[in-house]
Amino acid sequence: MTRSPRLDTILMVEKATRKYDGTYKKKQLWQKLPKKMMYQTYMLIIEYLFYSRKISIDSEGKIGWIWYPDVGKRKWKEWK
Repeated sequence: MTRSPRLDTILMVEKATRKYDGTYKKKQLWQKLPKKMMYQTYMLIIEYLFYSRKISIDSEGKIGWIWYPDVGKRKWKEWK
């Protein structure tokens, strides 16, 4: 049976990823989280964020936040 992470856990990882944007690799970021969680759960969240195009992983393995929907909306309004 696979366990799914709770929404508050996903949001915690998202917040940490935005805070440390491009600074840490996966394991380092996991260690910086304010609450402890199983590494397998963390990796499931990272996989979800990657496939939903909210994060990217550079050639050094560092995780960066790339999802900025508000910027796109503002640019669209300026362009119209």
